[in-house]
Amino acid sequence: MTSRKSFLQGVGLRLLTAFLMTAMSAAVHGAADTVPIGQIMFWRSSIALIPICLYMMWLGEFPSGLRTNRPRLHVTRSVFGAFSMALSFLSLAYLPVANAQALAYLAPVLVLPLAAIMLKERLTNAVFLAIALGFGGVVLLLWDAFERPGEGALIGVAAGLVYAVTMAFVRVHTKTMTQTERASTIAFYFAVVSTFIGLATLPFGWVTLDMELLGWLVLAGVIGGVAHIAGNEAVARAPVSTLAPFDFTGLIWALGFDLILFSVLPGVAGLLGVFAITSAALVVTFAGSRPRIYSK
Repeated sequence: MTSRKSFLQGVGLRLLTAFLMTAMSAAVHGAADTVPIGQIMFWRSSIALIPICLYMMWLGEFPSGLRTNRPRLHVTRSVFGAFSMALSFLSLAYLPVANAQALAYLAPVLVLPLAAIMLKERLTNAVFLAIALGFGGVVLLLWDAFERPGEGALIGVAAGLVYAVTMAFVRVHTKTMTQTERASTIAFYFAVVSTFIGLATLPFGWVTLDMELLGWLVLAGVIGGVAHIAGNEAVARAPVSTLAPFDFTGLIWALGFDLILFSVLPGVAGLLGVFAITSAALVVTFAGSRPRIYSK
């Protein structure tokens, strides 16, 4: 039984996680106009290792937590996760933070058909409503992209859509791993593999970083690592299903970052698409239609 104090702590940490993840996306967006995706991945992942390792030390899981009997699963999960990260950053390079954030919200919606196929989950009327809302939101985002030709918005929408699909698979994969592996171990090896994948893009051309760009990248790494810690601590204090709705506060932060940091907001169609996709994810959350891969 979760105590009231523990539950409130979990909610606070989940709200903090939503803010930090959106702030990380804003930091990536700030650098993505100039810095190649592979270089961003390198800095994001390598810097994130610092708070992750400190967190493992605090839990008493370092270096014992680095041992694993399933290295192949870590490699496949990390490579697929790194691919998803690259797509997310590509989406942030061409879209406002709020648009990219909304496309990420498609992941729990897209997981439902996947769960029906892989886990024999039953699709309810609420699920079909969520899928319809999500599809409508994507159409509106595409409409917004067509209204802004030459800015690469279509590339951003396409990358965001593929990111949502890949994240659905990553979550399925990760859930199966948590039966035998620590969350901190999964996070550590994901950061290590992503760092080396990002470093492998060096021959394709990296840019010289000025202090502003370096600041964005270091900020993205530190915030991303701390966000992982806060997310883990939130789940440790309250049930995942009750915390899920608080993820959507990230949309408020995303709109705020777009306006304050970048002086930009989505167009009318884009805003409608953002809220349609968010509504779809909320329907999934509140209708109790979350598949077993989200339970803990």
